Formats: sequence, C-alpha cells, structure tokens
Amino acid sequence: MNKRVLILHGLGGSDYPHWQAQLAADLIKQHSVVSFPAFPNRNNPELSIWKENLKKEIEHFNPQIVICHSLANVLWFHTCDELDISLEKLMLVAPVSRTRVVKEAQSFYPYPIAKDLKAKEIIMLASTNDPYMSEEEAMQLKEALNVEINVMKDAGHINADSGFGSHDFALEWLTKEENDKGYM
Repeated sequence: MNKRVLILHGLGGSDYPHWQAQLAADLIKQHSVVSFPAFPNRNNPELSIWKENLKKEIEHFNPQIVICHSLANVLWFHTCDELDISLEKLMLVAPVSRTRVVKEAQSFYPYPIAKDLKAKEIIMLASTNDPYMSEEEAMQLKEALNVEINVMKDAGHINADSGFGSHDFALEWLTKEENDKGYM
C-alpha cells in the first residue's frame, strides 16, 4: 500500500500501545506516507484550535485516507463541510454519543451530522459495550450518516484501555483493495 494516510486521535491522544500508534508504524513499514499529528491540549481540547490544526494538516499533507478515533470523529463532523477534499477512504472508529457531553471536550458539543463525509468509501466501527456510545446510538448515527457499520463484540472503546490493542481490523480494511487485486 503506497497511500497518504492521516490518523486522527481522540481525547487524550493515541500513544503506544493504542492501535492507532501501532497502525501508523505498520503502514510506514508498508511504504505508506503517514501523518499522525498530536493535537494541542489533547486532554482538554478546544474545538476551534483542533479544527484549525486539522485544516492546516490536510492542506499540507493532502491525505487519501483518514482514520478517526473517538473525539476525532466529532472533529471530522465539525470540519468536513469546510474542506475541499475527496478521500478514497474514511474510517470512523468508536464515535462518541451526541447526547452525553464529555466535560473535558465541551466545545465539541453539540456536534452536527455531516451531509458529505468527503470520502468514496466509509466504514464506521462501534462496540457492543462502548462506555461513550451505546450500540443503539451507534446504529442511529450509522443511519443518519448513511454509512456501513461493523459492530465489534465487547471491544469497549476500541482502545488499549479496554483491552483492545489490535489494529488488524484497520489494516485489513485499508489494504482490502490491494488484496482483492492480488497485490499482497
């Protein structure tokens, strides 16, 4: 896979052993160009600052693929209508509830339902026991966004803290096209 992949972390970041950090390393090994920026004040973020950082990163990096985790999904929903971009793929992992405001990220709420997520292929991943979004809420968001969803059993918030450190699901989805064509 030789693509430009932008990986966006949520509240608190996605440092190793988070699957996003491991995915970034593995994509680089496969000759992808990866941007995995650390947003400022990641434990107490401000939407306007994160949006500005995201816009600059997209302008500079020009990704083909974007992978969001947790609060980064909300950042994408707030920002995508302002972007002049057409991604090949967008992965939305463990979005957070629209009704439960996370105190440390109050400026991100309420968040919009984006009409155009700016990608040709989109998948959302949720969990049956995510403390930040119920399975029912995930299905409602899936319908509102009109995207494909994969609900993982007992994966928590799909992060290392919930015992979920694997990134195989992301790597498989990202390389699916090459695998289907027999490249790998």
